[in-house]
Amino acid sequence: PSLPILTSTPSAALARKAYTLPLRTGALATKKGMTAIYDAATGKRTPCTVLQLDRVQVVSHKTRRQHGYFAVQIGAGWKHPDNVTRPLLGHFAEHGVSPKRHVVEFRVRDESGLPAVGAVIGAGWFKEGQFVDARANSRGMGFAGGMKRWGFSGQPASHGNSLTHRAMGSAGASQGSGSRVLPGKKMAGRMGGEQVTMQNLKVLKVDEANGLVVVNGSVSGPKGCIVKIQDALKKPWPEILPNEAAAEAVRATA
Repeated sequence: PSLPILTSTPSAALARKAYTLPLRTGALATKKGMTAIYDAATGKRTPCTVLQLDRVQVVSHKTRRQHGYFAVQIGAGWKHPDNVTRPLLGHFAEHGVSPKRHVVEFRVRDESGLPAVGAVIGAGWFKEGQFVDARANSRGMGFAGGMKRWGFSGQPASHGNSLTHRAMGSAGASQGSGSRVLPGKKMAGRMGGEQVTMQNLKVLKVDEANGLVVVNGSVSGPKGCIVKIQDALKKPWPEILPNEAAAEAVRATA
């Protein structure tokens, strides 16, 4: 009884990181493009991004007892069964969900954030005025040089410089650094195509009928890309509780 509680166990480690996990699942949306909302009273023009939710459903759950953590597997869109592998087709059939084109996981804090399997998550899952985090793959630039990729200033335009105006220059020292190129050296290479998280985007409008969520500012990626949106970690949680949100989403689609 007098012994201290061990803090090196997996459960203790999960408890220490609990504050970094949202209370409820997020959703998958398609980026439709950007527009602006104009307020005639104040004359303020607010740029915003339009996201559309397309047949977003809960496919399955991940539990701490079976998988070591709590998560919700979300699917969006639709895919012809002939174009789905048989193991994945059986996974959808087991849970009574139509084949989805996109499937991702959203970590949640505990079992209270696990909606019912098959529940449809619409635009009403998010409320106007709340803040969300949006994750998407940035637009791919292809192979880019050092000036475009890292913002190098380049070499002089004249004074004896020939044909190396946009060249990177030296890639490393000789004996002083081990006659090698140090790991992480900024060089030319593939640019873009990486996941970028835009934090604390305010939800300006929600159109439940058309599945639209309008957020303030920009979201990474081209038009038509898949965006993962979830309650912002660095802002207060929305007033609605996870179980109430699940019930509302089910009622809205009933």
